[in-house]
Amino acid sequence: MDDHLPPDGRAGIRAALVKRLIAAQFPQWSDLPVTPVEADGWDNRTYRLGEEMTVRLPTAAGYAPAVDKEHRWLPILAPSLPVAVPEPLAKGAPGEGYPFPWSIRRWLEGETAATGRIDDLPAFAVSVAEFLLALQRADATDGPRAGAHSSYRGVSPAHYDDETRRALAALDGRADTARATAVWDAALKATWQGRPVWFHGDLASGNLLVREGRLTAVIDFGTSGVGDPACDLVIAWTMFTGESRHAFRAAVRQDAATWARARGWALWKALIVLTQVIDRDEAQAAVQLHVIDQILADHDT
Repeated sequence: MDDHLPPDGRAGIRAALVKRLIAAQFPQWSDLPVTPVEADGWDNRTYRLGEEMTVRLPTAAGYAPAVDKEHRWLPILAPSLPVAVPEPLAKGAPGEGYPFPWSIRRWLEGETAATGRIDDLPAFAVSVAEFLLALQRADATDGPRAGAHSSYRGVSPAHYDDETRRALAALDGRADTARATAVWDAALKATWQGRPVWFHGDLASGNLLVREGRLTAVIDFGTSGVGDPACDLVIAWTMFTGESRHAFRAAVRQDAATWARARGWALWKALIVLTQVIDRDEAQAAVQLHVIDQILADHDT
């Protein structure tokens, strides 16, 4: 039964629930098929509605505020951006045993940006940088200031200082925690002095869509907001390397202090994930250790 969501949220969301919500609130689309998408996220479950729409449902209360935020701001941001972003078509209300607001968007064609789908990664890195610069130029007046709704992306990485220190202590002897501590301390000292600008908050390969190897859309603005854009540079270490990282860095044109905070954001996430996987997923632990090594090397240069 999917009438009530269980504690993990995701398990209670099924196509049958989505069909009931559509029938009750948007009967004009009730005859359209509802099918799961191939690549789904964690914060939200997404279903395709017919051929031209998607239904997106938060899996927990903490993700629900993104529905109103994206519904309001994505249409305002879209004209300023060089690639497509989700287009809200309708906003649903809690019902049928589902407790959160939800949304219907226009379907965006493309595949997630796995590096194997991109022939020219340095050129792709430049297009990602151009997207970020366009986002930062968008009018931030009255935009949602960074805070809980953005999982504190856009504020100082100091928000996660206690969590990071605990991770460093837990990984002592299993990672280069002395150098990592120096990177973290440098991030905290590099205080943000700029004007508030728009940031995406979760710029990762899974939120970038490509067609024929080119960036065509950026999705999932659930952690977006207005504040410090340093968090959007994390992709420099999680997706780019070598020539593509250099291309991204040159094109995105951020100052040294912003890069120091970005290293802090990237390090925080890698450390937290590493503490969760180091004893149970050797492959994922190796990925996080590699990211940490790249961050430390970048700090030392």
